[in-house]
Amino acid sequence: MANIKLTKNEQKKQKDSLKMYTRYLPTLILKKQQLQVEIRNVELREAEVRHKQEALNQEFRQWIAVFAEDVGLDDALLRVKYVDTAKGNIAGVEIPVFKGAEFHPVSYNLFEMPLWVDKAAEKLKQIILLDLEFNVLEEQIKRLGKELRITTQRVNLFEKVMIPDTRANIKKIGVYLGDQQTAAVVRGKMSKNKLVKVS
Repeated sequence: MANIKLTKNEQKKQKDSLKMYTRYLPTLILKKQQLQVEIRNVELREAEVRHKQEALNQEFRQWIAVFAEDVGLDDALLRVKYVDTAKGNIAGVEIPVFKGAEFHPVSYNLFEMPLWVDKAAEKLKQIILLDLEFNVLEEQIKRLGKELRITTQRVNLFEKVMIPDTRANIKKIGVYLGDQQTAAVVRGKMSKNKLVKVS
């Protein structure tokens, strides 16, 4: 508990602070709950993306024998030109939102390549898009998690430190002022008694 002045002004200041803390605390608790719900939603979306990736990879395993054939493609068949993201806002936290990606055009001689190359390129695109979306979801969780930690610390600070300390300060000041008032009344009665005896 901080060293406080035992005055009426300090008591009023402490009461105003308590009002502010108790008014702000429900907002913080609501924000904490909203962040927890949003993190859970993003985690569910991550699981969905992972499931789609696994399904595509399973489908790709069927192509392994075909890919073993040397068709003279270089490693950079598909290259991402740019990732399209937008800015979103959840509970005051700015997050990236995945919109898609654009790839550099795939160029190869259609007459020299087997037919499966087109389908393989399309499947690779899908896998890359899912990887990119997963990365954006990871960033969302990272940012929301950081904000959740900060909000949880604030909730704990208000619930366990600020509000109890402020109430204790108000009580301490109230007791002191009450004692001072009682002492003043006693001194007043003693002075009155002395005056009555003197006259």
